[in-house]
Amino acid sequence: MNFDEAHVIATVAEIFRGDHTGVLVGIGDDAAVVKTSPLSVITTDMAVEGTHFNLEWSGAFDIGRKVTAANLADIYAMGATPQYLVVALTLTGSETMEWISDLAQGIAHEAKSCGVIVVGGDLTRGVIKVISITAIGEVEKPITRSGAQRGDSIYVTSLPGWSAAGLSVIQKDTLDDLEAYAVEEFCAPNVDYSAARALADSGATAMCDVSDSLITQAEQMALASGLGFKFFKEAFTASPEFIALEELANKEGVDVWQWIFAGGEDHVFLATGVDLPGLGVGEVVSGSGVTGLEMKKAPETWRHFN
Repeated sequence: MNFDEAHVIATVAEIFRGDHTGVLVGIGDDAAVVKTSPLSVITTDMAVEGTHFNLEWSGAFDIGRKVTAANLADIYAMGATPQYLVVALTLTGSETMEWISDLAQGIAHEAKSCGVIVVGGDLTRGVIKVISITAIGEVEKPITRSGAQRGDSIYVTSLPGWSAAGLSVIQKDTLDDLEAYAVEEFCAPNVDYSAARALADSGATAMCDVSDSLITQAEQMALASGLGFKFFKEAFTASPEFIALEELANKEGVDVWQWIFAGGEDHVFLATGVDLPGLGVGEVVSGSGVTGLEMKKAPETWRHFN
């Protein structure tokens, strides 16, 4: 081990250093002190080595970006604006300071893209790397999964499936441009946070971050709202990205709908409402459950426990 705890804390504190009017006490004390609004939104996301990230596939910077994006997306999915992050790291002691610095740089990069600041965290040693981030945001009126109304249309902010496509091709020795793009979206997805903000500002009645697959999150929203979600499969083909994704799926011998409907970790936003921005792909109807997301075989969606 070529570092000690004080060295790591000093390094990441310098990377995370920044000005934010809401931070009264930042990194360096027993706890942070921040200003919050009357309604705060809080979420935590954990990434475990070997389960959520693989060091053979991803560099530290991309890992930092990806874990941070997962937290920020959840805040935006509530119609909220993120403000602060708290980062807890478990390191094995075999890391280099360069790897640790790159990880912190990735976290800081993604946070700064949304005007968010890291205000504290924790550091410990373990047998595998674990990254846990807590995000805190503010909201006037939260948008939950349960607010869909009969007659609403269903929208996605972009075409899901690219992350699943990236996972499918990531172990190839050489990648063409399309494959390289898919791998990039898997390793460090480019989340359109402004699209989530636009949905909230346009009156979305329900919203969710599609990280566990479109079919899984749609079923959760339908159940929470006590209504049925009816999707129109052909509507997805109107996305400018569909032709490229289908081309890659055909090349890999994969049903493209498996990627679109059952793939995860895209952080596309799914919303219901009237005249919302994005791609209209269905409608909210009386009844229950989800229809229109059929695939050639049973969906292979992500599950933490099988």
